[in-house]
Amino acid sequence: MSQSVFFSTLLTIFFLSFPLITFLQAKNEDFVRSPPGKLVLFPNSRSKSEPQQVHISLVGKDHMRVSWVTEHKHTKSTVEYGTTPGKYNAAVTGEHTSYQYFFYKSGAIHHVTIGPLEPATTYYYRCGGSGPEFSFRTPPSAFPVEFVVVGDLGQTEWTSSTLKHVESKDYDVFLLPGDLSYADTHQPLWDSFGRLVEPYASRRPWMVTEGNHEIEIIPIIASDGFKAYNARWRMPYEQSNSTSNLYYSFEVAGAHVVMLGSYTDFDLQSDQYKWLKADLMGVDRKRTPWVFVLVHAPWYNTNTAHLGEGESMREAMEELLYEARVDVVFAGHVHAYERFTRIYNKKVDPCGPVYVTIGDGGNREGLALTFQNPPSPLSLFREPSFGLGRLRVVNETHAHWSWHRNNDLDSVEADQLWFQSLSTNSNCWQSSGSSVSSINDHDEL
Repeated sequence: MSQSVFFSTLLTIFFLSFPLITFLQAKNEDFVRSPPGKLVLFPNSRSKSEPQQVHISLVGKDHMRVSWVTEHKHTKSTVEYGTTPGKYNAAVTGEHTSYQYFFYKSGAIHHVTIGPLEPATTYYYRCGGSGPEFSFRTPPSAFPVEFVVVGDLGQTEWTSSTLKHVESKDYDVFLLPGDLSYADTHQPLWDSFGRLVEPYASRRPWMVTEGNHEIEIIPIIASDGFKAYNARWRMPYEQSNSTSNLYYSFEVAGAHVVMLGSYTDFDLQSDQYKWLKADLMGVDRKRTPWVFVLVHAPWYNTNTAHLGEGESMREAMEELLYEARVDVVFAGHVHAYERFTRIYNKKVDPCGPVYVTIGDGGNREGLALTFQNPPSPLSLFREPSFGLGRLRVVNETHAHWSWHRNNDLDSVEADQLWFQSLSTNSNCWQSSGSSVSSINDHDEL
């Protein structure tokens, strides 16, 4: 046995024996969690040259990035694709990278951008010239469009349940507001996670942002954060004029989606703040009536878990989102579901975003069971259960949000509402911050 394999095996035993250890993240927490779910591991069943961990992501309005891993370092970074099964009339060659983390060395991580592609069209593709054929459908170019929103996914029995419920109903784009694999420095868990999500992430684009479990810093030994995340989950940050894979934006049909980074600088002098300001100013709400934002640490939270952890980011950036009339802000981190009314500066405001915490995808740490009492009048629905969200943007003016509890054998719609785009609320676009009548109907915002 080589030294590399020996130490990797030791680390595997160590982390599986003590699954809740995370370097530089462990701290005394006084909130209550349910028992964690059982870890589910997915070994590689394919040859070293065949693709594994295949996933896709959007690049611009008509391209798709195909990413995968091979254990063989010399496999071609080529994707063949077409609209007929087994017949590929186009091929594109991209690039591959790899990284080393402590005694672990990744396989070849391939990234290939294909296109231009037609909207709402099914494409069949093969990676690296061998292995199974995959297929995906591109999102539509116009409404309606449907997003699935799942935070803090992990790889437990609950994760598997959530993903099966996701797949039970069709959708266009998967949004993940941080905490993907819960590898927490144990790199083989990144590979296992990639194999777990491949049946889903190879069929629909997955757009993700980082959480605290992606940081993976160990002093001296591994001082660079987000090494695995940036290598494996490359997002289209260049296309939105961002300089970091940790924050970016993209558009689908008439929706502008902003992915923010909770764990990189966000103060008023930071690159992220300046980028966000320019990005939001560049949105034409007549052409793109909806704006959604995803961030990991919630800015509003009444669970006893992680109280106040998003406050400094809220203080820095909330005004930008409010002035841009962002429609909804989704967050993870807290392992429970909570939906707030429209808020600005800790008060009900009909021109502020709806805030939703949805960090309940299936993590191995368990659910955060305790909410503050009495409940805040800003919080309209809260429940510590595993689940997923569906956001169906029907047209330029209306969208439907629903949260589906997955603790049951069948997915149950436990919370839902219709809301109207702020782009169509003329009162919210007056030059001065005029007061608007408060919201009385909580079933439609």
